[in-house]
Amino acid sequence: MKLSQFRYNLPKELIAKFPVENRDESRLMVLNRKTGKIEHRIFKDIIEYFNENDVLVFNNTKVFPARLYGNKEKTGAEIEVFLLRELNKEQRLWDVLVDPARKIRIGNKLYFGEDDVLVAEVIDNTTSRGRTLRFLFDGPYEEFKDTLYRLGEMPVPKQILQREAVPEDRERYQTVYAKHEGAVAAPTAGLHFSKHLLKRLEIKGINFAEITLHVGLGNFRTVDVEDLTKHKMDSEQIMISDEAANIINRAIHEQHNVCAVGTTVLRTLESSVTTDGFLKPYSGWTNKFIFPPYEVAVPNMLISNFHLPLSTLLMMVCAFGGYDRIMDVYKVAIKEKYRFGTYGDAMLII
Repeated sequence: MKLSQFRYNLPKELIAKFPVENRDESRLMVLNRKTGKIEHRIFKDIIEYFNENDVLVFNNTKVFPARLYGNKEKTGAEIEVFLLRELNKEQRLWDVLVDPARKIRIGNKLYFGEDDVLVAEVIDNTTSRGRTLRFLFDGPYEEFKDTLYRLGEMPVPKQILQREAVPEDRERYQTVYAKHEGAVAAPTAGLHFSKHLLKRLEIKGINFAEITLHVGLGNFRTVDVEDLTKHKMDSEQIMISDEAANIINRAIHEQHNVCAVGTTVLRTLESSVTTDGFLKPYSGWTNKFIFPPYEVAVPNMLISNFHLPLSTLLMMVCAFGGYDRIMDVYKVAIKEKYRFGTYGDAMLII
């Protein structure tokens, strides 16, 4: 498939800037991929599409406040630093992106917060935009981490939302079941689940399995090749425990539904599947790129937001639901004024 096949006209006003007031009250489109039937519901109605012993698979990654604003020494020039991952806890080394990148050199010092409470030194230029920073902090590690996160903003995708982060994002740009810190972007399909809805699903007898994929900025990276086989996905860290694999494999064996909550879950499950369609426990990295005509092996249901044109997320959904079917459904979503993107509405594909 070609990149241009995933282009469609999305009116800007349909990109959601803020979430709905209650997590589980966004709109929900339900697509039956065999019959093509479409239903328009509210997200909390999703419980009606699951039976006892079906499995919902969640990504329990936790987003950290990865965006910092500071100033360069001497010139005082404003600089944005995006924390990607911690490289060395003892030495306070972090892999970061800086903007504007061209003005930052090895040896430069950057200052953050009132009274320059946090100072960092550039010690390596790894890529055109990437840098390695050493934070110069004398106190204990916990105090350093608290300071770093107090100064940081939640890394909402500003270009997509067309706005800066707001205090409410600390809560809403995070799933209610987030546990393992390491993501710089939220697994957005999971944002629709409230604690109340999870409790109702549990009471109905639906089983939960938790995997971890620490979502990276690769989610928002543009695809710049027409031939999709030449696109390389960024590697992201994943973890599938023995317990999660057992829950999912039991459901597959007993022919119950397995629903991936979001494309991050879909990628994780498909990164560690046996030839006979079962799941293997795994801890490591994945750069798996899923696009049509890829045949999904593990989940038979998918919950997803409505994704932007030309995105790898849209390509994954098309692989799961069928290219023609999904592109037609997106036309319906636009006509019905569904909300797109990070804080948008959801789709259940069955």
